[in-house]
Amino acid sequence: MSIGRRTAGILFVGVVCIMASTPTRAEGDAHRAKATFAGGCFWCTEAVYAELKGVKSVTSGYIGGTVPNPTYEQVCGKRTGHAEAIEIEYDPAQVSFEQLLEVFFTAHDPTTKDRQGHDVGPQYRSAIFYHDDEQKQIAEAVIRRLDELKVFPAPIVTEVVEATTFYPAERYHQDYFANNPFDGYCNAVARPKVEKVRKVFKGLVK
Repeated sequence: MSIGRRTAGILFVGVVCIMASTPTRAEGDAHRAKATFAGGCFWCTEAVYAELKGVKSVTSGYIGGTVPNPTYEQVCGKRTGHAEAIEIEYDPAQVSFEQLLEVFFTAHDPTTKDRQGHDVGPQYRSAIFYHDDEQKQIAEAVIRRLDELKVFPAPIVTEVVEATTFYPAERYHQDYFANNPFDGYCNAVARPKVEKVRKVFKGLVK
């Protein structure tokens, strides 16, 4: 369910006014911060964020599991505990963590546990992997506010957990939507998400 433009603006502006975040800087670059989200298949989430102003890079990968250097087959086999996720490096002067969260809650369904549409399993869980206490507090405040206002028809089940080691996925998964525009899954699942974000967040799209 998409957050309406008017409702989303009120929600997120309110949260930003209450707590200002100190961005987590990517090592070696004072103008970059890092955010890590899981919201279903990483082909979809990567495609959505790759189009946003201020986003410098988006990497598809695995996080939140127990097996070092997991493969796609292992993760799909539900044997490692990892979620399909994306790691975003962005310029906080151009796009804020709060705006990234707004896109996150618009682009997927945060009310279905271990599931996004026909993609079922713990690897498709909804999760925010925070990199510092500021991100944790903001994420929890946003979820609490969305639930209070009943923006979604069911309670949000998005996990808010500390970021652990992020393992980049195999090369063929990177930029998958851009490199495979006629793929059946991309057309049926990823493209509608991308088009929704383009419509709702015109000012954020490159």
